[in-house]
Amino acid sequence: MTTARGQRTRRGRWRVGTLFTVVMVTLALVLSCHAAPGGHDRPSPPPASLGWGLTHTQYSADDGERAAVKSVRDALAERSLPQNQHIMGWGADNPEPSPGRYDFASLDDRINFIRRAGGTPVITLCCAPDWMKGGASGSTDWSRRSLEAAPTPEHYDDFAALSATIAERYPDVRHFMVWNEFKGFFDETRQRWNYEGFTELYNRVRHALKRVNEENLVGGPYLNMDSFGPGRSTYPSSLKGSWGSVDQRVLDAFDYWNTHKTGADFVVVDGSSYTHDDETLPDRFGALDKFTAVGRWIRARTHLPVWWAEYYVEPGADGGRDRWSERLRLAMQAAGMIAMVRGGATTGFYWNPQKRTGPCAGCLWRSTDLTDGTGGEPQPLLEFLRRFDKEFPPGTRYRTVDVSPAGPPDAWILADDDAVLVVNALERPLRLEVDGRAVQLAGHQVIWLRRG
Repeated sequence: MTTARGQRTRRGRWRVGTLFTVVMVTLALVLSCHAAPGGHDRPSPPPASLGWGLTHTQYSADDGERAAVKSVRDALAERSLPQNQHIMGWGADNPEPSPGRYDFASLDDRINFIRRAGGTPVITLCCAPDWMKGGASGSTDWSRRSLEAAPTPEHYDDFAALSATIAERYPDVRHFMVWNEFKGFFDETRQRWNYEGFTELYNRVRHALKRVNEENLVGGPYLNMDSFGPGRSTYPSSLKGSWGSVDQRVLDAFDYWNTHKTGADFVVVDGSSYTHDDETLPDRFGALDKFTAVGRWIRARTHLPVWWAEYYVEPGADGGRDRWSERLRLAMQAAGMIAMVRGGATTGFYWNPQKRTGPCAGCLWRSTDLTDGTGGEPQPLLEFLRRFDKEFPPGTRYRTVDVSPAGPPDAWILADDDAVLVVNALERPLRLEVDGRAVQLAGHQVIWLRRG
């Protein structure tokens, strides 16, 4: 699903100073360790559900023009969002180029940016240094094939030790996702996922993180819930609908991890509304029901909170980001998030496809490299993400809404006691009565209503 990009390009970077890093880490240590006699002032344990946020990718807002960087930071600070960063790739350099020799400069930059933006930092423990997966010590091959290789079994403990070192370096980070989409764990001989190997790695990493701090929260398996169209005989499963059928091999991998894990604080998956072959079935909006079905399937197997590490609604074969209007894109994203909530999800991360130059469809802000005064400007998707997280945080008690004359599939609606989110799934205008109030929507319009 995700494209593993290579090393960051460094040029004239604005960098957070080492002193700031030391101060923030020291402060975090004080806050996490302080407790009055008897434990009366002990900080509350971190929550297992974080709400709705974003993942920083190859290019983000910790680098660029100062004013543009500040613009993004201020926009994010308006609403404390969970923000995820990988430890290697997607904007972070090799954290341990050779055994015991560390380079955390780029990861420091990202974590410090998240702190300064008031976000809740989340770390994805992927990917692994070359020497842990058969490569040469002291060098880094940034090709996708190399980056997405898994640690070899004899280096599982080394990766767990690196994970523990990272947890010690950032003591204010309490949420960790282990690995990414089973990268490197596909067994070509047996044509299935090596879920035994992944689960062994997961358990060792979790144990190492808990030894650093028992209150560190760890989740997996971060599986891509890949699916095939209805009627296909390719690894069919009972998890199916008009949108298709989830690959049985993925479900087998989940069930094995779920049975053999030594513990977890939340469950992580990712996926797209479209099929393995870029089909949106029965249509664009109908395909979003897959998110609901997957969530309910997971909830039937565990009481743990459900996280979507990534979620995609724009298949390349359907025109993708570059051809969709911003109104359609926003409507699809909004309906997709509604579908995840209906499936029981309490946390989700938008994979921000940030670019350094040129148009950036689907990005949360304009590039911070722009010098025309528009750099860093928040885009509609960021404004929606902040609003969704504000109105529907973890623990929200969702309510039904009286809608006439039309409801799903023409309109997607989510509500609690205070707010109603309404999405027009049609290209044409739509007139509704919501809680007895007349509402007129333009094609693919997204609106918020207050209740009471």
